Amino acid sequence: MQDLSISRPLQKAAPSVIAPRGSVKSLHPLIQLRWIAVVGQIATILFVYYGLDIQLPLVPMAVVLACLIVFNLFSTLRWRHREEVGNNALFLALLVDVVTLTAQLYLSGGAANPFVFLYLLQVALAAVLLRSWSSWAVAAAASLGFIGLIMFPGPVTIPAHPDRGLADPYVQGLLLCFVLNGTLLVVFITRIGRILRARDAHLADLRQRAAEEEHIVRMGLLASGAAHELGTPLATLSVILGDWKRMPPFTQQPELQQELDEMQAQLNRCKTIVTGILLSAGEARGEAPAQTTVGAFLDDLVAEWRETRPVRAFDYANRFGEDLTIVSDSGLKQMICNVLDNALEASPGYVALEASRDGDDLVLAVSDSGPGFAPAMLSHFGKPYQSSKGRPGGGLGLFLALNVARTLGGSITAHNRGDTGESGGGAVVIMTLPLSSLTLADARDER
Repeated sequence: MQDLSISRPLQKAAPSVIAPRGSVKSLHPLIQLRWIAVVGQIATILFVYYGLDIQLPLVPMAVVLACLIVFNLFSTLRWRHREEVGNNALFLALLVDVVTLTAQLYLSGGAANPFVFLYLLQVALAAVLLRSWSSWAVAAAASLGFIGLIMFPGPVTIPAHPDRGLADPYVQGLLLCFVLNGTLLVVFITRIGRILRARDAHLADLRQRAAEEEHIVRMGLLASGAAHELGTPLATLSVILGDWKRMPPFTQQPELQQELDEMQAQLNRCKTIVTGILLSAGEARGEAPAQTTVGAFLDDLVAEWRETRPVRAFDYANRFGEDLTIVSDSGLKQMICNVLDNALEASPGYVALEASRDGDDLVLAVSDSGPGFAPAMLSHFGKPYQSSKGRPGGGLGLFLALNVARTLGGSITAHNRGDTGESGGGAVVIMTLPLSSLTLADARDER
């Protein structure tokens, strides 16, 4: 089992705080709704004052409108670049809307104003956006505002004659309020629902990643324990093989001597893997993250991989361009080796590694001439235990490699050559790693 722990911190970590109910991506929908309310109030006040010849207190109503505009401008500037808006901010914004609506209704007819049903719009938005206690608080505030309008009629009296039908201004206002309420509810609640669904999907993705990382931690603990247990028998086998190589039956037969050398090489490889697991677990001292270059790192990795694997045909092409200083460690090396090992198992006759640069990314493409990935595996690429090898624990290699790439802020994708029109069969696995996660700080400054 290859260990794939890595010492550098996450370069693109997920948000540490998940937005709960009562938190949305931004206040923009409410801000836009408030601007619509401002324009609508201005148009309605002018129409009622000049068209219907109802004497409204224009100065107090203008002051309320000015306060609403100032609050909306402040909200726009404050929340323009914020990623998440919490429950308290949303609660305050809706309370301000309820208070200003109550003030305008008080100045323009009180409870007899047909636009009193705009309270329902505020309550509906609160029910969608806020936590339970906040939603009830907004509903209570709207109810208190309505009761206050009934108890204190205000300076203006609006005559209502519903029996006249659409000829009555009150009925016209009631119809307009109904259409406005329905339209705004559909438009904005649909938009807010889309934002909330996107938030829930993001939350589900983060939960999935957390479960996968917990799975990796458990496997790391198991690997560390297995490394302790394997250390003694591997050392014993090494001593026995050393003794056999000096015995006459083996020294006199070159074929047996060659097989012993191969066994010793594979045993040394097992010891190296076990040592690497213990080093990554912090239980031994050995190779620490070291300064190197992209070319030297890849050349050393390829040379070591070829020596320790039964490779028949291996094509290596370094098209990175101008060399760059990077920091390498065992986790990065094992991630690449793991992908190469998977390609070798699928295609013992041919494996290729191509390194290139795409802007600020290091791109490593591993290809083979095997049967390729099944469609079901491609659709669940990087998930644990997705393998065509039919053995217990299969499919962990790419799963671990993908999580190391995520730790570095990169990604791993895969496709079959036939799916993209490339010549030949087999599969291609592409590792994309941002150079900012591999280079030293002073090297980045020099660039």
